[in-house]
Amino acid sequence: MDTVLHYLAESGQWMRPWISDISMAMMACLLVVFGSDINMILRRYLSGTNFLIRTCAFIFVNAFGYGLLIVAVSPWLATKLTGLSNLWLLTVVLGTFVLLGTWAQRNNQV
Repeated sequence: MDTVLHYLAESGQWMRPWISDISMAMMACLLVVFGSDINMILRRYLSGTNFLIRTCAFIFVNAFGYGLLIVAVSPWLATKLTGLSNLWLLTVVLGTFVLLGTWAQRNNQV
């Protein structure tokens, strides 16, 4: 068991230089998985409004909203991931991507 924990900890240490990239990938995956739901809610909310208003809302939410979310939340997430031990870092990263992949599969996005 100590050997397994040792290799898991080494793998977590190997991931450290790429924490900011990993956190950005997590945020991008979240937006890919939930972006269609967000756009569907926006479409329902804005149905029947002027074309120009719908277009501006689409641009604002997709370009600025999603972009700001990635730019603002990714560094915060990277900070939180940096605080984890090597073993927990690997576990959280793998677990997050497995959960996102499972969620996407169940919602027919894969």
